[in-house]
Amino acid sequence: QVQLVESGGGLMQPGDSLRLSCAASGRTFSRYAMAWFRQAPGKERDFVAAVSLSGWSTYIANSVKGRFTISRDNNGNTVTLQMNSLRTDDTANYYCAAGSGLYERPDQYDYWGPGTQVTVSS
Repeated sequence: QVQLVESGGGLMQPGDSLRLSCAASGRTFSRYAMAWFRQAPGKERDFVAAVSLSGWSTYIANSVKGRFTISRDNNGNTVTLQMNSLRTDDTANYYCAAGSGLYERPDQYDYWGPGTQVTVSS
């Protein structure tokens, strides 16, 4: 098992950059592909980005491609979402997830953090 806790959310302005972190506990972190999802009020949980076990492969949603990047540190048991050029439609609760592959559907991930809120507003 792995326990996940996100951090780094906050109130931002359009055009700002923000880095989200997800800390994982447990000795099996490197066995999981990791992903970020986001969910705005009244909307479904959407895929944002995923990174492979080794960190060499990433998969980024078209909606954030070119602005967001994902990376992981298997020594530090963390996964990071770097978000640049933030827009108001990036406002959502952001969730970290662990699973067996680079998947887009939330039901394909086994473990979830509680989320961290990102609000982008002028």
